[in-house]
Amino acid sequence: MRYRLDDLLTLMQVLRDTQQGCPWDIKQNWDSIVPHTLEEAYEVADAIERRAYDELPGELGDLLFQVVYYAQFGAEEQRFDFHDIVDTLTAKMLRRHPHVFPDGTLASRRPPGVNAEDVQTQQVNSRWEALKAGERAERAQQAVSVLDDVPRTLPALSRASKLSKRAARVGFDWPDARGVLDKIREELAEVEEALAADDLPHAQEEVGDLLFAVTNLARTLGADPEQCLRATNSKFERRFRYVERALAEDDCPISEASLDEMEAHWQAAKGQEQQLTS
Repeated sequence: MRYRLDDLLTLMQVLRDTQQGCPWDIKQNWDSIVPHTLEEAYEVADAIERRAYDELPGELGDLLFQVVYYAQFGAEEQRFDFHDIVDTLTAKMLRRHPHVFPDGTLASRRPPGVNAEDVQTQQVNSRWEALKAGERAERAQQAVSVLDDVPRTLPALSRASKLSKRAARVGFDWPDARGVLDKIREELAEVEEALAADDLPHAQEEVGDLLFAVTNLARTLGADPEQCLRATNSKFERRFRYVERALAEDDCPISEASLDEMEAHWQAAKGQEQQLTS
């Protein structure tokens, strides 16, 4: 027997039942679940980056469970239920893909003989952006800023990228990557000036400006800053673990190793990786 989506929805209803449910689940609310949602999304991303495909069904299930949680909250407050979520999502995707569903219905298809490659990517992307802009306009008729619906709960790097992307849409942007590089140099010089003046709070503020500028560079290059940094985190961890293993083989506790010894093993790790990728 395989459980189905309706079984999952029933399970959530029982967990939240004030008489028969789980005390922990009964206590949860919209706000208390948000940190768990973010954590589960990151665990999905981590499993994909590690190519741990055997772990993905479980991690994706944990993420889906968060959606079921919110659907249950909505149903309890008579705001919406899971089926409303599915209906809203499907209708939105149909609107955003007229090149796939030309009549805007799930049953419609492109004419025979028209392949996906024949659809102009630039036109599709332009139409996608226009549709999303229209949806945002409908949601935020009272908005006073193009930045109003950028979620505050996003990781700082992702939010910085989205904020700058929104500003760029209305022309507030550098003409090319060279302009961003000049800004990075400017912000780095301001960090150095603050440090030279022993002004630590100002230096910390300028580091934030520097990070924001670097995030803009990633966006300008068409890269996601979160993914860039996660890749670097993995690279650092891989190389540092190599240093630890190498020192252990030398019977040298890492706490007693000199910086020169650690740097030598770090460069060895770096060289080994370069050989494997060349």
